[in-house]
Amino acid sequence: MLFDSHAHVNFAAYKDDADEVIKRALENDVWMINVGSLYENSKRAVEIAEKYPKGVYATVGLHPIHLAEGIFKVKMDEEETAFQTKNENFDPSIPLRVNYEKYKSLANSSKVVALGEIGLDYYWKPKSKGKLEVYKEKQKNTLSEQMNLADELNLPIIFHCRMAHQDLIEVLKLKLKTQNSKLRGVVHCFTGNLEQAQQYTELGLYLGFNGIIFKPAPYRTEGSGAGMNFNEIIKKMPLEKILIETDCPYLSPPGAPARNEPIYVKQVAEKIAEIKNTTVDEVAQITTANAKKLFKI
Repeated sequence: MLFDSHAHVNFAAYKDDADEVIKRALENDVWMINVGSLYENSKRAVEIAEKYPKGVYATVGLHPIHLAEGIFKVKMDEEETAFQTKNENFDPSIPLRVNYEKYKSLANSSKVVALGEIGLDYYWKPKSKGKLEVYKEKQKNTLSEQMNLADELNLPIIFHCRMAHQDLIEVLKLKLKTQNSKLRGVVHCFTGNLEQAQQYTELGLYLGFNGIIFKPAPYRTEGSGAGMNFNEIIKKMPLEKILIETDCPYLSPPGAPARNEPIYVKQVAEKIAEIKNTTVDEVAQITTANAKKLFKI
């Protein structure tokens, strides 16, 4: 059995064949969590999960990219896709938005296993330095509110982080220090360096890996000149701290269609097994156990 801990079959890319995609995965013993990034697709993730007695789960959350309004060019692998962000707030003090209560109500479904994906993303940002600082602060405040909701509902968190790992680590350390609470969650699509990987695992988090690990080293994603080496990080991280994912419809592994889907999480397991010089069965067994433990499945 394999567990895709981060999929988006709730996205528009699957509007015509979501059930077929899920059926293919389940028939090949692949379970999945469909992850929300806005209220609308969080609701869709819950609706999909509630159709299946087992093997399909959901999360709800507000992705940091949707805190600004505008059209961005997103480069995924060799393709560029334009998407429209939707300006949402996540603040219980705003009566006209009431997003906190909306997400809370949605998360009460028994099929919701986490808050996510939430976090920090400094890749898509305003050009003005002044606006950038305001945007970063808004992201941190929104992250804090959603982490409070996760605490209230006793749910783990799926963290998104791009070009902001040191800030995210500081936010997490401050939360642990000031609120004396435990951290349960995963940093999905991990693209930090080895030191950051170790800091996250020491804080009690898992690291999520997907088709991006096929990128050759040095892979430059955080703006550093040195880049990163997925092989080095995966070799040094114990399997007990790793989750596997697709992040579909994005980040297809080699040989898979441009539109990724949960069934291709097997290639990620195979690559990790190759890097760690172990068997695919061991990777599947341990990462599935990790997912079930974290998400209480």
